[in-house]
Amino acid sequence: MVLVAAQAILGAQMPMIFVVAGLAGQSLATNICFATLPISLIVLGSMLTATPLSNVMQRYGRKVGFFIGAAGGSIGACVSAWGLYTASFPIFLVGSLLTGIYLSAHGFYRFAATDIASDAYRPKAISYVMAGGLLSALIGPQLVKLTSEAFVIPFLGTYLAVVVLNVFGSLLFPLLHAPLPAKSEGPQSVGRSRTELLKSPTIVVAMICAMVAYALMNLVMTSTPLAVVGCGFTTNNAADVVSGHVLAMFAPSFFTGHLIVRFGAERIVATGLIILAGAGAVALAGVDLMNFFVALILLGIGWNFGFIGATTMLTTAHSPEERGRVQGMNDMFVFGCVTLASLASGGLMNCSGGDPVQGWTAVNIAMAPFLALAGGALFWLVLRRRDSSPAE
Repeated sequence: MVLVAAQAILGAQMPMIFVVAGLAGQSLATNICFATLPISLIVLGSMLTATPLSNVMQRYGRKVGFFIGAAGGSIGACVSAWGLYTASFPIFLVGSLLTGIYLSAHGFYRFAATDIASDAYRPKAISYVMAGGLLSALIGPQLVKLTSEAFVIPFLGTYLAVVVLNVFGSLLFPLLHAPLPAKSEGPQSVGRSRTELLKSPTIVVAMICAMVAYALMNLVMTSTPLAVVGCGFTTNNAADVVSGHVLAMFAPSFFTGHLIVRFGAERIVATGLIILAGAGAVALAGVDLMNFFVALILLGIGWNFGFIGATTMLTTAHSPEERGRVQGMNDMFVFGCVTLASLASGGLMNCSGGDPVQGWTAVNIAMAPFLALAGGALFWLVLRRRDSSPAE
């Protein structure tokens, strides 16, 4: 319940930032091709801190890592607010990079849910924590509407509200029961090295599917506010579309775990990839407001199935001693790909065509090869297991 509440309260800052960061970057940057660079640096900060944070949690416990994340979110929002106040794009980018510390810690909520869960309950535990994002999907965009124009400087109030969310959300962590992982005695207690772990087909395919699901979701979502506003709609319309998207990201979590238990993680990941492809098809069909809503809702559902399924695959493929190493490595790779996706998003949206419609088209066409990569990797793993009697 603590993790669900943290997902709801602290997690609300992510839809807030993803709604306004690109628009704020567009107003501050001298070149609009770099409008989404603030979002890219948030994800880059997450990638750079994923492994150190994972190691801290492995040694000192989840609470310490989560406090560090909330502190990073607060400091990052303060620096971003200062960048807006002084109209300094470089300062705003520094704040975005620091915000990535929170995003990294936020990614470990789902892993913390599995620390004391049984094997059978693990997929459900991940899903229930992710379901806390439903409230964040409601809280975040509504706070954007209340705060984006609260001051003369647009979006300044939004970043100040993020500071408040981090301060109050961090008060939850003393209530968290998250014991340090038990370590077995003997020379094998350290587990496999990173190189050995990357020789496991299950771990590699789980990482590929997680990277593709998260990166493509970010690629499209990052461009969405720019596309919605660029096609003649309002910032509030963009906030509503993002709200619908984030709701769709987390609403299926109430039953995703049950589906994984019944049908297997691989089938749920495959379903998620198909739904992501459907999101791209709807987006390419037109730029009416309803197209944006339906495409982003499908994008959220596809991410949920793909990412939770891949996370479940990963948690079944390592020992407790390898937890910090695997999870840190996974999130480093995932957020590395998401960084590239958010960088590409701004370039595709603003610099690949003569108008927002052409840019939006380029963003959604770019999904195809990566969906093929993840689908091919998953199909290979299933065939490999079918042809081999020992379990991976």
